[in-house]
Amino acid sequence: MASNSRLPQQFQLLIRSPDVKSLNRALTLTLDEANRTFHDLKLSLLSPSQLPFAFFSINGKTLDDSATIISAGIAPFSILTLHFKLLGGGGDGGATGAESRDCYLNMYAVKKPDKVDPNEKRISKWTTCALSFEPLKPPCVIDRLGNVFNKEALVKALLGKNLPKAFGHIKGLKDMITVHLSVIPGLDLDDSAHVGSETRFQCPISGLEFNGKYKFFALRSCGHVLSAKALKEVKSSACLVCHKEFVEAYKIVINGTDEEVAVLREKMEAEKANKVIKEKKPRKGKSGEVELKDGDCLNLDSSTRLSGKKHGIDVNGVERNSGKLEVINDKVANDAAAKGGAPAAQAKRFKAVDIAPSNANKKVYASIFTSSSKSDFKETFTCRSLPLGRN
Repeated sequence: MASNSRLPQQFQLLIRSPDVKSLNRALTLTLDEANRTFHDLKLSLLSPSQLPFAFFSINGKTLDDSATIISAGIAPFSILTLHFKLLGGGGDGGATGAESRDCYLNMYAVKKPDKVDPNEKRISKWTTCALSFEPLKPPCVIDRLGNVFNKEALVKALLGKNLPKAFGHIKGLKDMITVHLSVIPGLDLDDSAHVGSETRFQCPISGLEFNGKYKFFALRSCGHVLSAKALKEVKSSACLVCHKEFVEAYKIVINGTDEEVAVLREKMEAEKANKVIKEKKPRKGKSGEVELKDGDCLNLDSSTRLSGKKHGIDVNGVERNSGKLEVINDKVANDAAAKGGAPAAQAKRFKAVDIAPSNANKKVYASIFTSSSKSDFKETFTCRSLPLGRN
């Protein structure tokens, strides 16, 4: 301990507080003041409520509050550091050690979902196959909804019948449209160094990158992929690359928004419905009309209602035969009316034997028709005279 005779009558101390910057100051103490304890020194700087939480240290060593500045061997111009104790453990809301460790384990047991960078998600959608998630590499195709695929991956999925439900509208090659993506000049698609790059394709007209920042369209007529900006600035009804004509309905937006995909889906369903109507087979109407391929209709009564395809109906022949029947029916009706019989509307029903050839036996001729021998008709598996409508 230094002797009081050797100490100067006045010396300075530097007070530094890393927690409260306003307490940083320089103190000039007399010899009598240097004999005060560190508790007294704290009392001159802090309020009484702060005293229990504050302590002095020098060179990392904590100083006892009951020691004096001189007895602690503090030299002039020394730096005293004033620290504050951390609160907690005393029922003030901090940790008391009474909680179970489960609360800490459960905090880390449930893994929080990783935040996905929207830019990375966008770039991945535009630079990889929508099915295999491999980098896009020609030949590439799109579906009617604007999704981009590697053709090889899509064909393998179709052959293996393991296509996801989201792409269930793709039934075969007819639902694919081959597209031509323009590679950025000087970029080698086989170079593995460019596999993870942002984009490898661009618009051949405007030079805009195929990375999702700009809207792109695929033309169904030729398969070229152009940016919306190029199609807007260059007004033309032909492809700007191959000059092949196209209509507005042939433009398919690539990786469109939900609203744009909904519009494309409606167009796709409408095209399928129109195709089914065009390919629909001719069918017989309820009134006995048979729809022909030329759009004509043939009306048959209940006694001659046959399928045109199965029996090979000759329209001209039916018209000639129906004309003969009408003449005979009229003749029979007129004869009955002349004899004072029933009116023409209730004339005798026509029978085939009435027009039998002169050299033919009427009974044999009538046996050709089932209506003349219903009473003794016996059906066999080789019978050729089945009633009309049962063959």
